[in-house]
Amino acid sequence: MALLGQGAFVAWHNIAAGRETDYDRWHSHEHMLERVGIPGFLRGRRYVAAADGPRYLVLYEVTDVGVLTSPAYLERLDNPTAWTREVMPAVRDMNRTLCRVVASCGCGVGHAALTVRFSPVPDRADELGRWLRAELERWCGSPGLTGAHLLQADAAASRTPTREKQLRAQPDAVADWVLLVEGYDRTTVRDLQGGAFSPEMLEGHGARPGAAGDLYGLAYLVTHEDIPGSAAGPVVRAPSAQG
Repeated sequence: MALLGQGAFVAWHNIAAGRETDYDRWHSHEHMLERVGIPGFLRGRRYVAAADGPRYLVLYEVTDVGVLTSPAYLERLDNPTAWTREVMPAVRDMNRTLCRVVASCGCGVGHAALTVRFSPVPDRADELGRWLRAELERWCGSPGLTGAHLLQADAAASRTPTREKQLRAQPDAVADWVLLVEGYDRTTVRDLQGGAFSPEMLEGHGARPGAAGDLYGLAYLVTHEDIPGSAAGPVVRAPSAQG
């Protein structure tokens, strides 16, 4: 389906070996609930890699990109919980990108997702954008697919310093343009990686070499309406047994 807002948070990252269960519990029972409870956050999703690539893909849909630098969100980033302070140093290879939604169409949420990170050749950005918008409209209603979206980074917002960033082992990377295609048929989604949205096709329409495509399966989804007392912060705190 079309994304719920005009802004999006997209992150790809790994986790230190042996910390996967800790991460999944924290992310499901505290972190995503805390984030999606913030005003302007509409829906959050976590995916797990279905092939090579960063283990996790995290997507938050927000009303607009300004939500991602709002006082309510920055307050959370600058005051990480005890559970966050424990888990965040185990996060590796973070690419955290705050985006404007340029184009979005479809119907429903698919369990399979393809992300492609790429950059335009500077003097061909308009050409590439036009081609991609037309391709997304053409593909988003195809059998096996549920949505197709084009996002562009707000680089300045993505690099806002916070205390939570300081907990991570390395500085965050930031993507430029992001293509996200989702569907209910993983084979159909996967085939786009080597076909309609392959690096060669993107380069032929104005992208720089080096596009990175990764396949994911949906693990968890939560909406703002699911959160009791939405603006109040996390619903579940880490018991000592999970620490």
